[in-house]
This record gives sequence, C-alpha cells and structure tokens, in this order.
Amino acid sequence: MMQLERRTWLEMEVRNKKRIDVENVSKKLNVSSMTIRRDLIELENEGKLIRTHGGAVSLDTLTGEVPYSSKKTKNNEKKKAIALKALSLIEKNSTIIMDSGTTTLELAKLLKSREDLTIVTNDIKIGNELIDSSPRVIMTGGELQPGIGALYGAITQSMLASINADIFFLGAHALDLRTGVSAPTFEKALIKQLMKSSAERTWLLADYSKFNARSFVNVCNLSEIQGVITDEDLDSQTKEEYEKVIHFL
Repeated sequence: MMQLERRTWLEMEVRNKKRIDVENVSKKLNVSSMTIRRDLIELENEGKLIRTHGGAVSLDTLTGEVPYSSKKTKNNEKKKAIALKALSLIEKNSTIIMDSGTTTLELAKLLKSREDLTIVTNDIKIGNELIDSSPRVIMTGGELQPGIGALYGAITQSMLASINADIFFLGAHALDLRTGVSAPTFEKALIKQLMKSSAERTWLLADYSKFNARSFVNVCNLSEIQGVITDEDLDSQTKEEYEKVIHFL
C-alpha cells in the first residue's frame, strides 16, 4: 500500500470507528508502528484526526460545553465520591478557589460548616449553595454564561489576577496524556489558567469519562498540577498509563 493510499485508509478508519490503535493498525497494514505514527502526525497536521497516547481519535470526540441541566445528574455518585476525597486535602484556615462545575459543587456541599475557610468561585450555583453556610464566600464577578452558571470576562480575570490562594480545585472538561487538560472555549481556558496561577497547589477533579479526551483549548499540562482525583470506575490500564506522569489521590 502506497503512502497516500495508506493515509486515506487511516483517515477513513478513524472516521468510521472513532478510535484506532497504532499497534493493531500496523499489524493489519503490515507496516511498522513508527510508519503509522508518522502518518498520524501528518493527518493531525492536516486537521483530519486527533492523535492520542497509542493511537488516534476522530474530530467528533472533541468534548464540548454541556449545559448544567444536562450534566447535573450524570455520574452524580462518582462526583460525590471524588468530592469526599478532595475534602481530605483542605487544611484549616485555607483559601480555596473552586472552578465551575458539578463536581466542585458537590465539594462545596461538604464545606458548608467550615467557618475557617475562604472560598473563591466563579460559579453562581456554588455561590447559591453556600448562601447560608459558614465559610467566607467571594464571587469573582463577571459576565454570566447562559445555561452554565459560570462567570467570565475581563472583570473575572482582573479579580483572579489579584488574589493568592492555597489550593485550586480544577474542573475538567477533558484530559489527555499528550495535551493535558483542555476546555471548550478560549474564555473558559483563560479563567482556569488564572485560577491555577493564583493558587499554590492545583488538584484536578475528573470522573473516569473525562480521560483520554480532548476539548478545543489547552489549559495546562498534567505535569503542572499536583495530581488528579477520580473515581473507582477508571480502568486499570488507563490509570497505569496516567500514573507515569501524574499522581492519583
């Protein structure tokens, strides 16, 4: 099979099957895995697919923004378990930044009696959850994202750039071994980056469904954060691969 023919075949294979594995494809086409990797690099540069650890996925797998109403009950028990693990990282008298999202909302519910804490968030649903609670709560201000409940924009950015916090709980739209954590929009990614820069430590909260996926804009590499807190449904092979580059709680 000639190079052009092989790359056309790879493009159609990933489009039809959504995900391909380098080793399996190399055996099927009777070429080296290095040849397939070079083909995938070229196809990614042409915008035909997205390379992943050990293979490639179709562009359809890009993770987009999900309305709050659609995700509030998805994997809810797993999010509660993740929040419970995250609770152990919060020291007395801490200042916490909480990213927007349903997993961080579950963590906020566990902090309602902690009068020693200061909580900074851009999520109006977290703010609403903590209205009658003990922690000191600071909302970032900014423009409201319809259907999501997150605040963003210049006001949000200015506020985040002026504070110092102990720990940031980062919500994940997607994470991938090669590209790290990603978000669906430039605005969303920038807010997460500013939150990360304002905190001494960053922990990623991500259920099993967020692994081996990419969203539109990169937020940070996995090496830039302290670790990831996930649920028990993450398969052992995926966890073993990620443990080479990031700590699991």
